[in-house]
Order: sequence, then C-alpha cells, then structure tokens
Amino acid sequence: MLFDYDFRKFNFRLLLYTVALNIIGILVIRSATNQDMSMVGKQIAGVIVGIALAAALSLIPYQKIVGFSGSIYLVCTALLIAVLFAGRNVNGATRWIRLPVVGQVQPSEFAKIGLIIFGAWYLGKFAERIDEVKILAAAAALFGFPVVLVLAEPNLSTSLVIIFTLVCMIFIAGISFKWIGGALAVLLPCGGLFIYLLKFDMVPFLQDYQARRILAWVDPANYADANYQQDNSIMAIGSGLLRGKGLNNNTLASVKNGNFLSEEQTDFIFAVIGEELGFIGCVIVITLFAAIVFECLCMANQAKDMTGRLLCTGMAALLAFQTFSNIAVATGIFPNTGLPLPFVSYGVSSLISMYLGIGIVLNVALQRKNKH
Repeated sequence: MLFDYDFRKFNFRLLLYTVALNIIGILVIRSATNQDMSMVGKQIAGVIVGIALAAALSLIPYQKIVGFSGSIYLVCTALLIAVLFAGRNVNGATRWIRLPVVGQVQPSEFAKIGLIIFGAWYLGKFAERIDEVKILAAAAALFGFPVVLVLAEPNLSTSLVIIFTLVCMIFIAGISFKWIGGALAVLLPCGGLFIYLLKFDMVPFLQDYQARRILAWVDPANYADANYQQDNSIMAIGSGLLRGKGLNNNTLASVKNGNFLSEEQTDFIFAVIGEELGFIGCVIVITLFAAIVFECLCMANQAKDMTGRLLCTGMAALLAFQTFSNIAVATGIFPNTGLPLPFVSYGVSSLISMYLGIGIVLNVALQRKNKH
C-alpha cells in the first residue's frame, strides 16, 4: 500500500504551517516561563513525537483507522470514565490521569480526535439516512455520553469544542435544513433562558467559577473581579503595539513580568504573543492557523469519499473553533474558558492529539481525487 501512494500529493504545506506554530510556541513558552527549560524540553519532545506520529499515520489508509472506530470510541470513553475516579485534581478540575509507561495524559484531548474518527465512520455509514429520527437519536446518544463525561470533570470548554466539531460534521453529512432551522428555533430561546437562570444560580451542571466567568462576560460592571485575568490579557496585547517588546525581555512595565497573568504558557499564551511579538506577531500566528484550516477544508473538498471529507472537516472545525475561542478569551470577546491554543500552548497531550488529527488529514490528502 505504501508504494501505491502518489507522494506528489503529500501536503507538505500543512506540516510546514504546524511546525512554524510549534517554533513560535516554544520560543514564547520559554519567555512566558522565565526560561524554564524543563517545560521547553517537554514541549520539544512533544513536537518530535507528534511529527513522528503524524508521519506514520499519514501512511496508514484512513479507511483502516476508521475501521477501528468502535474500539477507539470505547478506549476514549473508558479513559474519560477512569479520569473521574482515578484522575488528578488541579484547581478543582479532574482532567489528568497517570498511565503506566506513558505517564500523565489528558484523555479529553485525545477524545476530540477519537470522536472525529468515530463520527466519520458513523455519519459516513448513515449519510443517506441522516435525516431519520432514529439515526439522529442514536448519534445524540453515542456522542452525548462522552460529552457528558467531559462536562463532569468539569471541562465545559472542551465539551463545547466537541459539540461544535460534531455539529459541523453532521452538517457536511447532509442533514436537512429543516433540522437545522428547528434546532436554531429551540437553541436561541434556550440561550436566553440559560443566561436568565444563571443569574439566580439555577444551572446545575455549572461550577461556581464557570458561572461567574459567564456572568462577568454578560455583565462586566457587576463582576469585575472575575474579569481580572482577561483585563490584564487585553492590557498585555495592547501594550505590545506593532512590533512588541521582544521575547525574554526584562521590561518592568510588562504584564507578564509583573505576574499579572496566570497560565500564560497555556490558556493566555496569546497575550504573551501580543505583548512580546506585537501586532505583527499576532497576525502571523492567526494567518498560520487560517492557512491550516484552509488546507484541511481543501483536502475535505478533494477527498475521494464521504468518510475522508468528514475527517478533514472535523479537524478543520476543531482547529477553527478552538483557535478562535482561545484568542477570543485573550481579547475579551468570549468568557474565560481555559482552552489551549493548538500547536502553540504548553501541553504535550494537546500537542500530540492535534498531530494525530493532522496525520489522518495528510493520509486523506495522499488519497485525494486527481484534479481535472
């Protein structure tokens, strides 16, 4: 099978864009952590492992990977259950579990990719019957269970990322607009009701800190203390001006150096990019992400079957929504969510899981239809 591939179709651009983001991420992590080389070393190791896995997956027919989608779904679900009972609690959230040999991992990061694979199999298999109630009900149950497990960690932001990704895949599978219109007719009023109930602490699945973050976004004047991190993030980005203050700077008038940001190497790394690399650095990072999403969508358009199209669309949706959410939080557009910036933020689980997805997209590219 290896020699059947036309390697002229290998999408080197996609890999180049991700590596460029990795390099920027490593440099910014080094600066954000005051040159903590242990973190930098782990991130570099994660990049090497991630690229190796992506290269390996790019040579495995995605049809074979999707053939194991049931097993992948069960493993992801089992890990999500295990983390609730044997996971490590950090800042009130239980999202990490230590596995033999592998070490500490964050199952929800791998569940994102696992559910894209499972979703591609399920939606590809039932694409012609996607409008049937029983098919949609089964999809809601199968996808809803792991989402609830992630929500129980608690990890609302990752739950929303998974939901958005799967909704985009269902749309590509060809769901009727009557279902879309009906869903919007229900969800829009529910959104207003959700905000109303939130003010009276009547949303049971939200933790107190999650509720305060959302209320601070809706009513910042009355919840100013909950907006502290985002206000400082906006200040940091604005202070970088056009070219930034430079990496590893010792400027006293620095939001990062003044310890006004927490999780600056993960959730708020875009604030460090804005402060130290300026507007130009921010534009470069956003452009690279846009290029990656564009390449994934191009591969989806050229995929030889519905399964390949769904895999590429899932990765495009995942990267687009998570990137937009991270930057939107750093700039105050969204409430604080706690999502990492893909390929840039510190975190080996996130890094490797994203590369697994990229590897699958690269294989879809190798098998794509010839242009006429």
